[in-house]
Amino acid sequence: MTGVGLHSGSRVEMAFLPASPGTGIRFRRIDLEGQPEIEARLENVAETARSTTLAKGHAKITTVEHVLSAFAGLGVDNAIVELNASEPPIGDGSARAYSRLIQSAGLEPQGAAREPFYVTESVELQVGDTLMTVFPHDRLKISCVSSDKLGRHTQHYTIEVTPETWEREIAHARTFCFFEEIEVLIKNGLIKGGSLENAVIIRDDVVLTTEPLRYPDEFVRHKILDIIGDLYLLGRPLCGHILAVKPSHATNCELGRQLGAQMRRPQVAMQAFIPPMPPEKNPGEAPESKESLAVKDGTIVETSHLMKILPHRYPFLMIDRVIEVGGNRIVAIKNVTANEPHFQGHFPGHPIMPGVLQLEAIAQAAGVLMLRKAENLGKLAFFMSAENVKWRKPVFPGDTLVIEVELTRSRGKIGRAKGICRVNQDIVSEAEVTFMLESPDLFM
Repeated sequence: MTGVGLHSGSRVEMAFLPASPGTGIRFRRIDLEGQPEIEARLENVAETARSTTLAKGHAKITTVEHVLSAFAGLGVDNAIVELNASEPPIGDGSARAYSRLIQSAGLEPQGAAREPFYVTESVELQVGDTLMTVFPHDRLKISCVSSDKLGRHTQHYTIEVTPETWEREIAHARTFCFFEEIEVLIKNGLIKGGSLENAVIIRDDVVLTTEPLRYPDEFVRHKILDIIGDLYLLGRPLCGHILAVKPSHATNCELGRQLGAQMRRPQVAMQAFIPPMPPEKNPGEAPESKESLAVKDGTIVETSHLMKILPHRYPFLMIDRVIEVGGNRIVAIKNVTANEPHFQGHFPGHPIMPGVLQLEAIAQAAGVLMLRKAENLGKLAFFMSAENVKWRKPVFPGDTLVIEVELTRSRGKIGRAKGICRVNQDIVSEAEVTFMLESPDLFM
């Protein structure tokens, strides 16, 4: 298949190749030296702004969700995707062209047994207006609600996913965006290959398209197409009932990580509880550059990366992961467990997370916003003041604290931010914080 990438606008040739059992789905960049491969796994997700990007070493593949949805929907476990550019051809904005490629080649049963992952206990994730919940189910079932920030074009659809229902009800749903988003996307270097031939544009109550809508609820069906593709990064077929309200690639992938933790739990329980040895550094290996440590918009930041930005360590690192960052806004999570040391005394028999630690979580998230710039890496963010602090509800062991922070002022080394902590969408605390960046050398 040949065409252009939706965001890059580059010409690209792509081919689907068979692969042996246990290979999974892999993307191979034949235009790069050594033809590096990137496994379609959650640990290789690099960015989730407007699409899902995989990266490994110097190789990167953008907008993989539609291709992965085709493989997942039609039951393909093992395949190699060869490309001579960094993004698959977008086709008409749906997964129809990929489906036809797979069907024209045909499917070959392989000797190894399929091992679907069956959700054993419910998982819930809430970030802003987005809610993702998964319940145990014997097949993959998805119920989704889609709408914009103003509640326009609200649609709902439920489907049990099989190769037949995926091909008939999901594969033809095209990507879409709202007219007012186009200027921002262009300024961010995206949709260079976008057109009415490969996307549906919504302007107020008018739908701009080169053909009639393929389904009366085409928008929510495309959201389901994306969910199926993003969750195939688990590396196994999924069986569970997913309830999604206003999903995004970031929350799809975060839900996948939480499901992945549940999937690995039996295996982890069988292993000895011995912490892994840190990887040995090559004496001649150059230290990581500040540019490589800087956090880019749309990036999900894991704990290991956070600890290269923030100086905090156990038991005072109050952020487990950054799941959304862009411009002056950041969303982070803190999984509150019964093992937190402060619960020994706050309070015995009635554990409640201290409000000042929620305030510290807001401050640390705000610090990441300032420290994510290459020129600020290595500095310390010192608290100067906290105003309009309110604690509204208690936070208990087992809660997931979602920390949303917006940088309202940044002048020189002084920053000011407004933060909100939520649990299950309920605001549990909020504050406005001011902090100052200083080099640690000043205090030595």
